[in-house]
Order: sequence, then C-alpha cells, then structure tokens
Amino acid sequence: MEGPILVVNCGSSSLKIALFDERLTKLASALAERLGKDDAFGAIKDHKDHVELAAGADHKEALNSLVAALRDSGLLEGQPAAIGHRVVHGGETFREAALINRDVLAAIKDCASLAPLHNPVNLTGIEATTALFPEVPQIAVFDTAFHQTLPPRAYLYAVPTRLYKDWGVRRYGFHGTSHQFMAREAARILGKTPATTSIISAHLGNGCSITAIRDGNSVDTSMGLTPLEGLVMGTRSGDVDPGLFDFLANKGMSSQEVHQLLNKESGLFGLSGQTNDMRSLCELANHGHEPSQTAIDVFCFRLARYIGGMMASLDQLDALVFTGGIGENSSLVRKQTLGHLRLFGFTIDDQLNSHHGSISDGQIEGADSRFRVLVIPTNEELVIAREALASRKG
Repeated sequence: MEGPILVVNCGSSSLKIALFDERLTKLASALAERLGKDDAFGAIKDHKDHVELAAGADHKEALNSLVAALRDSGLLEGQPAAIGHRVVHGGETFREAALINRDVLAAIKDCASLAPLHNPVNLTGIEATTALFPEVPQIAVFDTAFHQTLPPRAYLYAVPTRLYKDWGVRRYGFHGTSHQFMAREAARILGKTPATTSIISAHLGNGCSITAIRDGNSVDTSMGLTPLEGLVMGTRSGDVDPGLFDFLANKGMSSQEVHQLLNKESGLFGLSGQTNDMRSLCELANHGHEPSQTAIDVFCFRLARYIGGMMASLDQLDALVFTGGIGENSSLVRKQTLGHLRLFGFTIDDQLNSHHGSISDGQIEGADSRFRVLVIPTNEELVIAREALASRKG
C-alpha cells in the first residue's frame, strides 16, 4: 500500500483525523475544536504538538492545517491510500460503507435535513480532502448503516404511513460505528463470534444512545429520526412529550428556539444549570449541589429504563456493555444504573467497577449477576479505517 489510511470525522464544531497503516495500527491522530469561534485550536494528539488555527477557522481551514502539520511532523508522506469519512446520516439509502462519487454525494446532501448539524460539515470534510487529494479513493462510513437491520416494529413510528413513504419519517439510529465495534469486541471477550453474540450496547458521552444487538445485528435502538430522541444527553433532552412543542409554541417560542432549547440547552446541562460534563456534575453533587445530583439521577434512571426496554428485543443476553466517555469512565453512573436493574438480576463488583474493568478484561459484574456486564473503550476511528480499507480493496 502506497500510503496510510486517513480517517476524517467532522463534528458540528470539531474535527478529528487519524492515520492507520494497512494492518490497522494507528500511526497518528490530530484534532481541532471550537471551530467557528475565536478560540479555535488544534493539536497533533500523540505528539502533543500545537497546531495554529486562525480565529474563527472553519472545518476546511482546520483540515488543511492539520494535514499540513502532519506533513511537517513527518507523519504523513506522499498521499493516503484511502480516506474514510464519518457521515452521520445515510437515510435508507446506505446499508454499508460507500465509495464516494456524484450519486453518493447527492444522497448525503438529500439527508442533510435529517442531520443539519452534521451532514453539511461531513460534506465539507469530503470536499476539502478531495481538493487536497483528488486522486485518492474516498469512502463514506455512515452512523446509520449499522441500524439498517432494524425490523419495522422497531423503526416505524405510530404516525400515518404516508409520512414514512413520502418523507422517510422513521427511526434511523446513530453511533452505528461504535455499536458495531462493541458487537465485535464483546464477542471476542466472551469467546464467541459476532454472529452468535447478543448484547445491549450503551454508548454514553455528550451524545448517548443504546442499541439491542441480536446475533451481531442491530434490532432496536434509542435514537430516532434525528440524534435528539432517546436517552438524556449532555445538552440534548432525549425523549420528551411531543405535546411540548405545541406548549412552547403557545408560549411564543419559534421552531428555531425550540430546536436550540432541546439540542443545546437541555439534558445534563439543562437539569443542572451548570455543566454537561459528568465529571464536573459528580464533583458538584459531592459538594451538595442538588440540581447536579438530580441531573445524575435522571440520567441513570432513564438509562436503566431503556436497558430494560431493550431486553424485549432479545431472546438472550450475553452481556450489557458500557462505552463512550461516560460509559467507560464513570463508575458511579454504571453502579447507580445497575442499582435500578436488580429485579433483572444485574449485580456489580465494586472493585472491578472502580477500575473500569481494566483489571478484568472489561468485566465488572458481581459473582452472582445473572448477566455479564462489560466496559469496553470504543474505537470508531478503527471501524472507519477498516471499512475504508475493505471498500478500497473491494
């Protein structure tokens, strides 16, 4: 292979890139955050090198700067062999990764209204790398693709079917690359194959989702038409009564204001009135800040309710898996959540949980637990690199 695989992940205000060799070993990674703001910054993570970004730098400018910094550091020589892009929404068009061409670009644009914070910047990343590396094959890896195995009973809303037929209104699900990685890693830990492994995968970070995976396939998930539905998240409300929209409209709020409220001002941040960071919330709660404790309590209770609900989509459960920034690092969230699930037979080993499963190949369940409980660090970049390599070879 003439060069490494370049992975590009454009978030709403951030950018992450990584380099992998043909054996899928990570060679380097870099990030840019607070894009569009005066304090935008970038860095090559593994080398702790600061990357200078102009005030208000956008995704294109940040990507150009990070690639230049990787070249200057000698980490990227020549051209990549392939470029894999995370694309949040692929609608029903994409069930797997796709080699990017005009038709694929048009389909990604068509899904922009379903993920207005993400698909447009995903397209910006594709356009920027195309300008930098016009001869390099580029592959789109979709968050929604893993969930295209959902049965109709799981993806249909109880609304007139014309909304689905005419406008594609249905549950799509997100964080697919992370849940796909959990299915594979859990099978490895359990000594099984993905095709014979059934798990509940809880991806908990600033964005949160939970997925029931039966025999390696997604069969139910919490996020819906957009990434707003489901669990309580950092700044997103998760499930609310649909009547809330009419209620707020009658109070004089516009649709844009409601969108801002539910996506940017709710969740852990809205409940606590302080922060969307679980670590900070735990510190505040320990110092007697009641709204922060309430935010943690609501987060864990809603998560437990969803775990119980996901069991209806499985005929067996090999393990409950925690991942993502909160799922991997918050022993309190895991313990409090499982405390709500004692009726199902879940118990936790406090010592293993306090080490986040690092001393037990991820296992944190108690000796008398009916089900296995695992903590597995996610690796979405690896999944994107694997898909890009496979699509390039295919």
